[in-house]
Amino acid sequence: MLSQIVRNFNLVQKGSFLKKYIAQSTFCKQKLKLSSFCDIMEKAIDEREENLNVKKEERHKANKERYDGRVKRRVWENKPESEEAKKQRIEEFGEERIKRRKCVILLGYSGVNYSGMQRNPDTSTIEEELMKAMLKVKWINEMAFETPQQVQFQRAARTDKGVSACRQVVSIKIPEKVDIDEINDILPSDIRVFAVKRVTKGFNSKSNCDARTYSYTLPTYAFAKKDEVYDEKSFRLSSERLEELNKILNLYEGTKNYHNFTIRKEPSDPSCRRYIIKVECKQPYIPDGTEVEFSKIIIKGQSFMMHQIRRMVGLVIAIMKGFAEPYLIAHAMQKEKFNVPQAPGLGLVLEKVHYERYNKKYAEDGVHESLEFKDEDAVAEEFYMRNIMSTIIETELKERSMQSWIKGLLHHSFSAEAAENNEEDGGNTSD
Repeated sequence: MLSQIVRNFNLVQKGSFLKKYIAQSTFCKQKLKLSSFCDIMEKAIDEREENLNVKKEERHKANKERYDGRVKRRVWENKPESEEAKKQRIEEFGEERIKRRKCVILLGYSGVNYSGMQRNPDTSTIEEELMKAMLKVKWINEMAFETPQQVQFQRAARTDKGVSACRQVVSIKIPEKVDIDEINDILPSDIRVFAVKRVTKGFNSKSNCDARTYSYTLPTYAFAKKDEVYDEKSFRLSSERLEELNKILNLYEGTKNYHNFTIRKEPSDPSCRRYIIKVECKQPYIPDGTEVEFSKIIIKGQSFMMHQIRRMVGLVIAIMKGFAEPYLIAHAMQKEKFNVPQAPGLGLVLEKVHYERYNKKYAEDGVHESLEFKDEDAVAEEFYMRNIMSTIIETELKERSMQSWIKGLLHHSFSAEAAENNEEDGGNTSD
């Protein structure tokens, strides 16, 4: 029996089984006269259990000190690079490693000589000129030039062919220190960089933009009635007609379905619903050195689709001249197809992009700057008057694109069939 007890003790190291067995076994105490031995074994087992518990607590405490429950990340330590290794790396990859930060570039351009903002193969665009200049001054490398996504390039607004911008914004990762004068020396004279500002890592000039403000400059004779006899140089828009014009423009304000104001969009497409904040025509003026009166329509909206603003202006002109009725604006927002006339692109300018939410959150954090660009207003306005507005006025007076377009309204069809044909032609039949 004693040998059995010893075997059980060896098998059960903590001794709980043996302790229970000895305490309850009258056989051990009475038959084998081993009460003293059992007392000694019971005491030894208690001591062993106590020692085991102490060691367990010590191990638990040690583990807790080494690991506090948080996910540990290995700190990567780069070994110092020798001059020979650095030279070999530069020879292999063609350039030295440059620390880059997420920034925004504020720029302006006259779009008359370009096929829009966005890069397209074998066409002259604003982005192409900007990318080539950034490559020359080493703001970007060859890989980024070929694939701008490598440096997270994004424009705030995609302007169409012939459309200009006074304050366009692009976001991109570029070196921490850049020279604006250096890149402006390389850029064409009708494209200028006004400022570079640091932004947050996740900033996107398009998705972080709250609203965009455009202007459309045109001669006021565009609003003369179709049967009115007038001279282009002497025509003046009356205050009554200006008030009537603004009442019609106000019909665009709010959230509406603009599927008829772009191309290849179905009325059920959610992206066709756009929020227009404010539309108004400013007081007419006569530019210096001219006799023709001009005016500017200001349109502020959350976002716009391709050709949307030009068609908004085109339909208003058609209404003011008497080719259409004001109720057609509401009709064009319905599900039926409707062929909206599209005004020329010459007078359209991206005036400003707005970042109110971003400024409210980050402008006062002591690290990032406000994207109001108030310090750059003077230089941007100077460029606007010298390179954009003067070009619009001079080109309009020389080519008379608005007068030619108005003549086309005589033969314009607003029918659904005409709208379908217009989309097949790329939406440019009213240009």
